[in-house]
Amino acid sequence: MPDLKQYLPSANFLSNLDLWIVVFYAVSIFVLAQVVGRRKAGEEATSKGYFLANNQLPWWAIGASLIAANISAEQIVGMSGSGYKIGLAIASYEWMAALTLIIVGKYFLPVFLKNGVMTMPGFLEQRFGASVKYLMAVFWLILYVFVNLTSILWLGATAVITVTGLEPFWVLTGLGIFALLYQITGGLKAVAMTDIVQVVLLVLGGLIISFLTLTKIGGSQDLTGFIAGFSTLHDRFPDHFKMILNESSPHFKELPGLAVLLGGLWIMNISYWGFNQYIIQRALAAKDLPEAQKGIAFAAYLKLLMPLIVVVPGLAALILAPDLAKPDQAYPSMMTLLPTGLLGLVFVALTFAVISSTASKINSIATIFTLDVVAPLKRDIPDNKLVGVGQIAAVVSVIIAIFTAEPLLGKWDQAFQYIQNFTGYFTPGIVVIFALGMFWKRCSTAGALATIVGGVAMSAAWSYIDPAYPFMNRVGWVFVASTVLCVLVSLILPNKKEVSTLTLEGVSFKTSTAFNILAIGVVAILVVLYGIFW
Repeated sequence: MPDLKQYLPSANFLSNLDLWIVVFYAVSIFVLAQVVGRRKAGEEATSKGYFLANNQLPWWAIGASLIAANISAEQIVGMSGSGYKIGLAIASYEWMAALTLIIVGKYFLPVFLKNGVMTMPGFLEQRFGASVKYLMAVFWLILYVFVNLTSILWLGATAVITVTGLEPFWVLTGLGIFALLYQITGGLKAVAMTDIVQVVLLVLGGLIISFLTLTKIGGSQDLTGFIAGFSTLHDRFPDHFKMILNESSPHFKELPGLAVLLGGLWIMNISYWGFNQYIIQRALAAKDLPEAQKGIAFAAYLKLLMPLIVVVPGLAALILAPDLAKPDQAYPSMMTLLPTGLLGLVFVALTFAVISSTASKINSIATIFTLDVVAPLKRDIPDNKLVGVGQIAAVVSVIIAIFTAEPLLGKWDQAFQYIQNFTGYFTPGIVVIFALGMFWKRCSTAGALATIVGGVAMSAAWSYIDPAYPFMNRVGWVFVASTVLCVLVSLILPNKKEVSTLTLEGVSFKTSTAFNILAIGVVAILVVLYGIFW
């Protein structure tokens, strides 16, 4: 077996076996993506086939792909870093997301699927007309390229650099190009179907690193050591195990007490899981509504498991790596403690979580740019040519992200918090226009435009006037103000003619017995978790 270590710096932590595990998995997942994403003989490329997998995704692919798209470096590296600095309270982002998914599946998906929605800007066009659609399409493209795509690549690169010692630019380039190539021909279908493998590996790799780090603290490599390690962490750092922080906590600004249960976190979660093309695109590609709802419920239970995978390693680093220069180095540092072979497996899990999320983000960028910007402006473009437009958009977005990732994010020690704070400028207005657009007929185009602009302006002004104010509380209050603004402007400036083609006729919010039982299970588990770690 050739020695691959000769191609890496001497500072790398990977053995030859680890490197061969990485190479084997990379080749396997690339081949799998080409196989599952290929078209049948004589089948023409179509925009629906490329961007929505011909509406043939089964529930297990939807649920797995939702998690694979969501759990990337910003989650694994970023939340472990926040676990290291703040504690278990950061898990609220994961646990409350589980309940949010249930709400999305019951109340939003029926509206989207009944109206044949393909994109979130497309929904806004159905409800408010082209002006709102174009404004939000441009916003989402900027956000996805310069915030989300760059953060996924940069935080993923942070872990790879820590383990391999490679130069940041080449790591960013490698991650971006591989993610681009493995999904560019097969589109969403290639991404979603390979995500099943990615999620299995992600969960397995995350559980391995949590188990081994806690047993290292506990002193024995078995369940007893695991429990002892968790108990030791709890005893030595009790403040890191409080889910609800009080005002005396130095991290109250990031997670302001009950706001994580009753305030702004709800707005951020609903925006992310309900109205975010990057996420909801998988559910829109379902065979039917029951299949989409089963996938959503599956994803909700995976979210309940995520803190064990993404937060616990950061907690373990409090003892095993107490003097880190930056909190975001916690997860990569824990990886370097793993033995040969297992390090390769966990390294693959992290690296390809980055690649999977990058591929998902690329596909969503291409979808919005093609279907919401190019197609309406160039109506003479044949449908099969739109796939090529999307592929070009994908290439350009990756190039931009590779060159801007480090300048934008390299200076932040907790990139996850930076991302949440920045997106919190926009989420209140987004939730208002979608929610009122669905369920209040008098919501007007002028009201929607005023809400989008006004919500951002209020958030920016608030941050400037009182930068120390908890951003999650700001999100909650701006949501309330944006709702009032939308209602007032809609009443003062109603639409002069009907522009909405959206309908609730025939939409049923009744869900299956199985979905209802799963939903009750999510609530019960959350009550127990918050009861234990209050």
